[in-house]
Amino acid sequence: MKVSYKKLWVMLAEREMSKVELRKLAGIAPATFTKLRKNQEVALSILMKIADVLDCDAGDIVSFIRESDADENASQ
Repeated sequence: MKVSYKKLWVMLAEREMSKVELRKLAGIAPATFTKLRKNQEVALSILMKIADVLDCDAGDIVSFIRESDADENASQ
């Protein structure tokens, strides 16, 4: 299973909030934010901090993609 934070980046764009601003407001370390940008797994506590800052649910900012679905989309 893979992780995608595309919904997070779309939400930031809609709210006209920069990634740096979110990182500072949520108190997230730069290395952890790099993981988010690379669609790597982060701790649930990090997602909760982001959801708190953005006043949303974790499901509004992250998607889980099955490996087989990702492979099919890549080959199209």
